[in-house]
Amino acid sequence: MSLVVVTVIVVLAVIWKYTTPGDHTSTQPGWLGPVYTDKADPGTTNFVPRPDWYFYFLFYLLRIFKWPDSVILGTVGIPTVLLVILLALPFLDLRRERRLLRRPVVVVAAILVVLSMGVLTYKGATAKESLASEVVQAVPTWAKRQGFSGNANAVAGAKLFAQSGCTSCHTYLGTGSSNLGAPDLTSIGKTNPDAKFFSDYVSNPRKFGNKVMPVFGNLGSAQNISNIGIFLAASKGPK
Repeated sequence: MSLVVVTVIVVLAVIWKYTTPGDHTSTQPGWLGPVYTDKADPGTTNFVPRPDWYFYFLFYLLRIFKWPDSVILGTVGIPTVLLVILLALPFLDLRRERRLLRRPVVVVAAILVVLSMGVLTYKGATAKESLASEVVQAVPTWAKRQGFSGNANAVAGAKLFAQSGCTSCHTYLGTGSSNLGAPDLTSIGKTNPDAKFFSDYVSNPRKFGNKVMPVFGNLGSAQNISNIGIFLAASKGPK
């Protein structure tokens, strides 16, 4: 089976490569799509990431169990409990009877699991995404707690911060997750009141010795990167 899978992958790769018109730099699509496309822009605000299809059921569970109160239950608790039950079944069910008609509980449980997984996968595949995510919805609360509600540029920067996926690595007023050593930005404005410093830093962290954070350029425009800097400079901690 492994040989079949690898062979199929190799054949598809060859078809993908050699059915594309032009040279190795061509962006014209072949039978299976183009070999090269435009470089990824880490500063984009119009792309909503989605998981691979076999994680759609878990993806949709995140819509049912909202962050932060019950997300652990939906993403870790329920799948873990079901997996433990599945692993324990051979040790708990020692009966010799294996005919399905004589095992109604197991049959019903299996049908319910298949149906629930199927429904969640379908719902996850057809779910409509929007940039008005839960993080973006938290922006008015951020502005009120930080005291920059009247600063239109700071509010715009906060929305851009939320839309650009910055909370994938940073935390802000309890929102987001801390990854790769990224600091909490709730009170980052206390470290430097200069908005331009933050704009320059976000635009090109490499100039400041940060080789982990992506280079965001101007986030679509010079005004966008300026708003990010104003937002971070105004983030001095809850009032």
